[in-house]
Amino acid sequence: MRTKLSQFSFELPKKLIAQYPAPNRDESRLMVIDKQSGKIEHKVFKDILNYFDEGDVMIFNNTKVFPARLYGRKEKTGAKIEVFLLRELNNESRLWDVLVDPARKIRVGNKLYFSDDHDNDILVAEVVDNTTSRGRTIRFLYEGSDDEFQKELNHLGNTPLPKYITRPSEELDRDRFQTIFAKEIGAVAAPTAGLHFSRELMKRLEIKGVDFAELTLHIGLGTFRSIDVEDLSKHKMDAEYFRITAESVETVNRAKEGRHRVCAVGTTSIRAVESAVSAEGLLKPAEGWTNKFIYPPYDFTIADSMITNFHLPKSSLLIMVCAFGGYELIMHAYEEAIKEDYRFFSYGDAMLIK
Repeated sequence: MRTKLSQFSFELPKKLIAQYPAPNRDESRLMVIDKQSGKIEHKVFKDILNYFDEGDVMIFNNTKVFPARLYGRKEKTGAKIEVFLLRELNNESRLWDVLVDPARKIRVGNKLYFSDDHDNDILVAEVVDNTTSRGRTIRFLYEGSDDEFQKELNHLGNTPLPKYITRPSEELDRDRFQTIFAKEIGAVAAPTAGLHFSRELMKRLEIKGVDFAELTLHIGLGTFRSIDVEDLSKHKMDAEYFRITAESVETVNRAKEGRHRVCAVGTTSIRAVESAVSAEGLLKPAEGWTNKFIYPPYDFTIADSMITNFHLPKSSLLIMVCAFGGYELIMHAYEEAIKEDYRFFSYGDAMLIK
């Protein structure tokens, strides 16, 4: 029983945490792991084409990252403040849950100003509540339309690269920290397994007869929150919004009933489909919030293969991958990845578990 956090620890050299994406999306490296034989192969991501056939299905998360990191200043003192937008609470009154840094300087009643490159104040927000030590609820004082407001947020916001990427966000991140099939705005992080798919690779999969099913799961910061309990059965995941349409359900269930391969692209796709299993063991349409935490031992119902990146030690993502591929095999694969200088985390290389 692999239910202790310490069992998912390993030494990760800092130099292996990718700071930039591969020059071309589909040319990152790909480790292919056969669950049955335990065989490990080293490929390039576009070789994924060779592992899927007509009638197989890939499930993609079509969430879209919004530029959630804003830099502003506090009224009167002009102190610099970082505001990380977590979720919109009320569209009409422009209320948002946010994280602020440095938090000790931000009190209820403070006004925050956000300026463009020419120091013109574009947005003003008022702090209306404390939620956690770093959390606040703020209200944007903006009179324009929703479209205009979103435009200003996009203009002022920075791509919310995870803290493990130690450089500031750049122009290239607006494109590369987004999948090519991103549609539904609402995530503060990209579903990273999907970042490896290029338009050309999608076309080639389509020509081969591979079907695509899309779902939406808006990734929150909880995905990256460290687990602080040794007994994994006591860990509580943050809830994330997800939606699976009837059309996607039909595509996936048709493949399952025809004994074709169903591949979940990313841990977020797995979490969503495992939160929507029917009594017959098929996928069902669903919309709501999931706080499902998957750890070994776990019987997966929907997907029989998955594509994922290389994750950090003791992370909920690594723990889920071990549940899917088998603890010993995945931990061995991670040793191999470190030996072979695979790149880890959001902009890193990929793994196919089949």
